[in-house]
Amino acid sequence: MSPAVNVGTGTPRPRVVAAVGALLAALVLALLPVPSGTAVAAAADDSAVTVTGKQGKYDDFSTLKVTVHQTESLRTQGVRITWEGGAPTTPDTAFWTNYLQIMQCWGDDPTGPAREQCAYGGSGVPLPGIGAESRSLTTVQDPDETQYTGAGAFVPFRPSDGSSPTTSPTDKTWFGPLGTNEQPASRTFAGGKGETTFEVQDGFESSGLGCGLNTAPAGSTPVPRSCWLVIVPRGTHNADGSDVTAAGQDGTIDGSPLSTTNWAQRMVVPLDFLPAGEFCPEGQPRQPTIGSELATDVMTSWQPKLCSTTGNTYGFLQGGEEPTRARVLNTTSDAPLLGFTVDPVARPEGGAKIVHAPVAVSGLAIAFFMESASGVVQEMKLTPRIVAKMLTHSYVKDVTLGDAPEHLAGNPEFFGEDPEFKELNPEFPTLSGQPTSLMVPLLTSDTTRIVWNWLQSDQEARDFLDGKKDPWGMTVNRYFKDLNLAEATSLTDFPKVDPTTSPAVANSDPPLTYTVEGLDPYTNDLHDAAVHTRRGNTGNLVKWEAGNNSPPKLVNDVPLSGRHAVMGIVDVASAQRYGLKTASLRNADGTFVKPSTDTLTAAVGEMQRSSVDATVLKPDPARAKGQAYPLTAVTYVAASVDQTAAARTAYAKFMRYAAGAGQTPGLSAGELPPGYAPLPASLRARAKTAADTLESYKPPTESSDPDGDGGGTGGTTAGGTSGSGTGTGGTTAGGTGGDTASATPGAGTTGGSAAPSSGPQENVAKSADGVTPGDVLGIVRWILLVVLFLGGAAGLSGPIMLRLAQRKSP
Repeated sequence: MSPAVNVGTGTPRPRVVAAVGALLAALVLALLPVPSGTAVAAAADDSAVTVTGKQGKYDDFSTLKVTVHQTESLRTQGVRITWEGGAPTTPDTAFWTNYLQIMQCWGDDPTGPAREQCAYGGSGVPLPGIGAESRSLTTVQDPDETQYTGAGAFVPFRPSDGSSPTTSPTDKTWFGPLGTNEQPASRTFAGGKGETTFEVQDGFESSGLGCGLNTAPAGSTPVPRSCWLVIVPRGTHNADGSDVTAAGQDGTIDGSPLSTTNWAQRMVVPLDFLPAGEFCPEGQPRQPTIGSELATDVMTSWQPKLCSTTGNTYGFLQGGEEPTRARVLNTTSDAPLLGFTVDPVARPEGGAKIVHAPVAVSGLAIAFFMESASGVVQEMKLTPRIVAKMLTHSYVKDVTLGDAPEHLAGNPEFFGEDPEFKELNPEFPTLSGQPTSLMVPLLTSDTTRIVWNWLQSDQEARDFLDGKKDPWGMTVNRYFKDLNLAEATSLTDFPKVDPTTSPAVANSDPPLTYTVEGLDPYTNDLHDAAVHTRRGNTGNLVKWEAGNNSPPKLVNDVPLSGRHAVMGIVDVASAQRYGLKTASLRNADGTFVKPSTDTLTAAVGEMQRSSVDATVLKPDPARAKGQAYPLTAVTYVAASVDQTAAARTAYAKFMRYAAGAGQTPGLSAGELPPGYAPLPASLRARAKTAADTLESYKPPTESSDPDGDGGGTGGTTAGGTSGSGTGTGGTTAGGTGGDTASATPGAGTTGGSAAPSSGPQENVAKSADGVTPGDVLGIVRWILLVVLFLGGAAGLSGPIMLRLAQRKSP
């Protein structure tokens, strides 16, 4: 499996990949937030820019208007681009005219970049002269080209850091087809309109461009590098003036967008990036935090403000919730820790008290990027049973691109041919490309259990998983039938157990074969799935690489422009970050809902308390009704009281910030990024109570209450039925009457600190908070993953991880 944090990099440095690849299969380091005080636009469209084409030497683009909907405060993310006034693209597998070529470039000239400063590597097969050879100037002789001429002429790429330029048109040192963000052929649809989402990349994702990296001298105020978006419109003429639609011509535009004639038609838009890199003052105490991926985006936003307001540097290591809980239980005074989790940490008998503070409301989504002849697909409805069919590889094309194997005979080829899907989505268009399987992450997670619980809460899905035919005769893949998926309520992974092998596309002799995991590979994590969805490419390995390869090998069958058909399970924050469409999912009372601030908040209001720890709300899709979104989760930070007073105070400050200023929605450093809903008032109060409990705890030798559970002055009651504290001025968390919106954070406690009064006003969501005891959560101890996590965390190399971290500056 490829490194979890390096999916977006086309051609990473081999020595770096070799050093960290095995470890990063299980872990992601996210230590790259923006510097403190960075201001960003309140909404993406506040910085929208529209540019107009012009009359060219051979084609007229003067009616073309292209709008880039966000040009400021950028990080590695998706940016929506729309246009009108173009001629419709005429694409099929052999002929292409009238499309846009879009690329990101660096360059310090205020008028725009040079052509040597633009990214390359996008695959436009079968478009000649595009893809890895898009810098070649030999396919079409441009009479205006005087700089790069002769046999083998090409436009070299000159990286922003002053490294040596590329040496050939196929040099993949900086960009390759699986990592580049170049879009070599973006289609214009009927009516002259088009739409795409472009993946801009900062300097950590694309070091050759260096966008957002500091350009100021050492010791000076940081100045992040600005970059450019360049759009080169292509019509029906090549750079030599030949009309490819004329008689005797091949009907396809050829040649590089960087040749002099084509480059003259470029439309240029400046891009301002958030600073990327380290930000915290040197010498501050470092407080480690680890855990759930649902916290990654919000942590990278909070870290800079935490540095400047708490006097601590909070590092963050992304990992599975189960090993995180194991680490929290093993916390000592010599090894402080704060862990992010969804399920609570189960306090062992006689063990140190664990406090839980809610910090984020988010969840999972099923995101998609699909194209039809009329444009990008906008809407999709999914039932639990349809998703159950996908996750069990019960559609033929989820297992093989060839003929249906015997055990799937009679089942639909893919979801779009399923009568259940078509009945639910009657206006769903015919897709231009072959749809792929639903991408899922490899590693175990509490969030995976939520998906299975959603399916198990639906009788139709349960029956299908049990082996019953749906009303149209479709049956579950028999290799999944014996896994007891309808009853495995603690399942935390997505099994791929079908052993089918199939001959490779364009096969070699002797033949190569691929398996289900080759056709439908795991993603490294939820964010990785979002990146793959944005690029419209699962990374499958099903195609024989033609040529004199020894031994022969399988490569990714890169989808054609205009023929993307990809979907994956992602986190809501990543879906927002990359501008992905998300499916409407059917909840417990039959309502189809998408993830949003309102639907996430509504789901929190329906949650019950966990019987493992009554201060923690249990995600429960079976209770998601009305506008409640079924895949919602509340992320908690868990901390043991068995830490030094300094560590407990530092983590208490973190909890107060997270429940205070950190709940203000926005794009600025320290705010709550898109994809998260503000904590309801009751949860904010609970978080601040947890902070007071943690900070005011005294070791048994100094306290009349050995457990620190609230028996003394300033105690805290957790999980009581009456909601009343047992000590003077006690603050209640978990009682029936204790979680009210009017609760005063920190009131009546001793040794606690008030939440910071500075910073933006919090946006407080109004929501009820369930109080009925929940079912006992099943806890699966994955020993191997724990070993990987513990060993890997100890051996991480900071500089290498800084270079490779997939999560970039917010």
